Amino acid sequence: MIQQAKAFAEKAHEGQKRKSSDALYITHPIRVAKILEDSGFSDEVVCAGYLHDVVEDTPYEIEDIESVFGPRVAHLVSAHTEDKSRSWQERKQHTIDTVKYAEKEVKYLIVADKLDNLLSMEKEYARQGELLWENFNAGYNQQKWYNESIAQNMSVGLEDSEVPAYFQEFTDAVKRVFG
Repeated sequence: MIQQAKAFAEKAHEGQKRKSSDALYITHPIRVAKILEDSGFSDEVVCAGYLHDVVEDTPYEIEDIESVFGPRVAHLVSAHTEDKSRSWQERKQHTIDTVKYAEKEVKYLIVADKLDNLLSMEKEYARQGELLWENFNAGYNQQKWYNESIAQNMSVGLEDSEVPAYFQEFTDAVKRVFG
């Protein structure tokens, strides 16, 4: 199932590039899935890592995910899919609220995604400097608010034993990028 999810994501994101670099978009879901797999999560969570942006950024619908990968994977992807008809601020506040109150597998998916985004942002900032912020719908201050809010809320409701190591990596990256 995991290889099928990777192949599905590769097909769905074919030709897409990352927002702030020339990297192929598929490199992002591959890294997100690797974070989740390396943390020992279920095949469904790993599949959701590969597929997390498919509904948001391609013509595929959540029903396509469900018909191929089942209701659990579709639920995880759906919980993390932003409604692009809403403003940036509304979408990000929804994600913050979701990461605060969602079941742990949804939290794991969201934070793995945000960690990879932030590590990419950090790398591109070293290359582009302040010009990096022009690549996004929101500038430095809004990105800072958003990432700090994710870090503050991601562990709510989790026992210490349920917090994966990459949550600390995310917190550390937020401090490095935003001070």
